[in-house]
Amino acid sequence: QVQLVESGGGLVQAGGSLRLSCAASGRYNIGWFRQAPGKEREFVAAIGWRGVNTNYADSAKGRFTISRDNAKNTVHLQMNNLKPEDTAVYYCAADPNRRATWSHWGLGTQVTVSS
Repeated sequence: QVQLVESGGGLVQAGGSLRLSCAASGRYNIGWFRQAPGKEREFVAAIGWRGVNTNYADSAKGRFTISRDNAKNTVHLQMNNLKPEDTAVYYCAADPNRRATWSHWGLGTQVTVSS
């Protein structure tokens, strides 16, 4: 059974950094998404199960870095130079069948960036 648990969210001032973690029950393609109040969920970044391929939303490029520790089945999202518009609930999702389908989701972790 695919299980995902996010951690690392919190309150930070603009310009600060946070590192989110997604602990998975196996080695899957993992994506990070976020949803701000009143907005649709949006893609942030993704990493392949081997850790070779990564992909970022334009809003994340240059500020966020996705990485993984396969020994621990954990994916990290390092977020630097945070902006108030990054405030959202951040979710990790898994594509366990490697079909580019995000079929399993964590419960999310809140990130709040104050100005």
